[in-house]
Amino acid sequence: MSGHASYLVVGRDAEAEIEVRRSRFLATVARVATEDEARAVVERLRRRHHDARHHCSAMVVGPPPVPVERSSDDGEPAGTAGAPMLEVLRGAGLSDTVAVVTRWFGGTLLGAGGLVRAYGDAVRAALEAAGTRERRLLREVGLEVEHAEAGRVEGELRSRGVEVLDVQWGASVHLVLGVAPSDDAATRALLAEVTAGAAEPVALGERWVDVGGVAGA
Repeated sequence: MSGHASYLVVGRDAEAEIEVRRSRFLATVARVATEDEARAVVERLRRRHHDARHHCSAMVVGPPPVPVERSSDDGEPAGTAGAPMLEVLRGAGLSDTVAVVTRWFGGTLLGAGGLVRAYGDAVRAALEAAGTRERRLLREVGLEVEHAEAGRVEGELRSRGVEVLDVQWGASVHLVLGVAPSDDAATRALLAEVTAGAAEPVALGERWVDVGGVAGA
């Protein structure tokens, strides 16, 4: 599989709080599909924590190789909040993710280095709570099977690691399978084996799909 056929997203929305010299840094990470959704998360937190001085943010949205990246220092000295937060998301290989760090000032100036560390550490703590999961580009393959065979075929495909994305019951049973582009030939051979050559797979297109469970949380 090519390096651009998968990427990581947060496993779940999560929060973590750290305190540095009486300043509180509450980091929130959330899964988002668009830049507008990311901005909506920032605004929701701004309203919820309206007593805080700063709501700094970083987002990475969209599949590689060119996701949309944005960051905001929201009143902190330039480069001390949004940029280090974005670096943490990049370093974790994440996309479709927004991070917001809400800061309540504790009365002691932290300096540029202190702010960079605090904002980065807060996001890292939230990501640790969130975990990750993989999002993979899969080729969709349609397969028509008889009712009597559907349960066996679906079970056998799942047990061999094939993603069954959808099952539709009609005059026959229509399975939609997700296949990594690099596994195409092997999957076609497997389908021929499992259906004794009776079912002809049909290419339906490609889509990004979450695969596997949440790791690291």
